[in-house]
Amino acid sequence: QVQLVESGGGLVQPGGSLRLSCKASGRDFSIYALYWYRQAPGKQRELVASITRRGSTDYLDAVKGRFTISRDNAKNTVYLQMNSLKPEDTAVYSCSAGGVIWGQGTQVTVSS
Repeated sequence: QVQLVESGGGLVQPGGSLRLSCKASGRDFSIYALYWYRQAPGKQRELVASITRRGSTDYLDAVKGRFTISRDNAKNTVYLQMNSLKPEDTAVYSCSAGGVIWGQGTQVTVSS
């Protein structure tokens, strides 16, 4: 069973950057499609980015051109590089393997 642990969240000023990491323990990491979700207070969880087993990616329109998802199967890690951050990007970001295994989430706050 794969377990996921996110890191890299924090407080950043508008226009700044953060890189989130999600490291998996256990076997079979490479067989999963991987996802980054976020949930802001009072809002529904939304899918931010996804990456297939073969590396094809897709993004929420609101983050296209600013966020990049990538995976390193050798390191059992998926990343979310977030640039040009905006206050509306503030949320708890969680990674998921296959949409069925979830990490605990990491807080991202964009504020001056």
